[in-house]
Amino acid sequence: MRIKQNMIIFFITSILSYTCTTDLHTKDKDIFQTAGRIEKSDNNSIILIGSASSVTFGFKGRECTVNLKASDTYVHHNYAVVEVDGIYHGREKIQPDGTPVNIKVKGAGEHIITIYKATEAANGNLIFTGAKGNLFKAKLQPKKKIEFIGDSITCGMGNDIKAIPCDTGLWFDQHNAYYSYAPIAARTLNADFVLSSVSGIGMYRNWNDEHDKEAIMPDVYQNLYLNKDNSKPYAFGFNPDITCIALGTNDFSEGDHKKERLPFNEDKYVANYVNFIKTVYRHSPKTQIVLLDSPMVNGEKSKTFAECLNKIKETINSQKPHKPVSVFIFKEVTPHGCGYHPEIEDDKLMASQLAPYLQTLLKK
Repeated sequence: MRIKQNMIIFFITSILSYTCTTDLHTKDKDIFQTAGRIEKSDNNSIILIGSASSVTFGFKGRECTVNLKASDTYVHHNYAVVEVDGIYHGREKIQPDGTPVNIKVKGAGEHIITIYKATEAANGNLIFTGAKGNLFKAKLQPKKKIEFIGDSITCGMGNDIKAIPCDTGLWFDQHNAYYSYAPIAARTLNADFVLSSVSGIGMYRNWNDEHDKEAIMPDVYQNLYLNKDNSKPYAFGFNPDITCIALGTNDFSEGDHKKERLPFNEDKYVANYVNFIKTVYRHSPKTQIVLLDSPMVNGEKSKTFAECLNKIKETINSQKPHKPVSVFIFKEVTPHGCGYHPEIEDDKLMASQLAPYLQTLLKK
């Protein structure tokens, strides 16, 4: 009898062990819900491409393990952020050969996990290959939607400096897109979001390039990987209620002071911006566009910046019917992050300025 009882216990334990293991090769892969710029690979792994792209699922109990790995054209690590029940759980370093991230919680019951890519498309892919635990598909409520189109500030470049100080490690070791002003503002408004952002990019020229060798945002926005490769177009379909465009910091930049830099060309900036907005409308015709300046652009440049944005607003609003374009001007923020970028607390300050304004638009 004892032998039979032991066999029964072993059999039940084996069943529980099996049902608590879920990867992307099983019929249960649909429990993993995605957001942002992502791609599903041939083996059903989920490739997180853009800043703060994510995978969400539920688990029951006190513990689960998420399997992630970094992939690029050369070997290096990457970063993921773990959120548990809407609370930041930490930033994890992910290796190319795979890193299992063990998530432990205090309470038993049901929990919602979201894994975000902390870096950007240019830093290579973060690949989600599955999770182990008593998993289930989370019931996500419909929310308002916001897309943020921007540069390194929107990416969260240089903002997470506690673990790895500035000027140490790789150039993306301080990236934390989860704590960019954009996701902070979206979470404040309980809104879903997508980031379409690239460090160093501009509307008609980039940080240290006059659009000679490097692509600008109008060149890459419709491409899934936010680069020159147009063989994989972005599917869109997010249909944001609001689209915030924060491009101009790099157009106004003076570069590295080594490479020749031409004076800012107001006509090129305005013309490219107007045409880019038309591209945005083709994919999201019902969205309400908000043009953001940059708290990192100061003095006379900030005045010119505001004048340009208002010209763009007036031009677009004089054309065919759509929700009125508006301009939002940040109050000056002194950046404390790496490379004259906002630190997380600076991002929170920016979000505290922007969120109330977006809230008024969402209520209309």
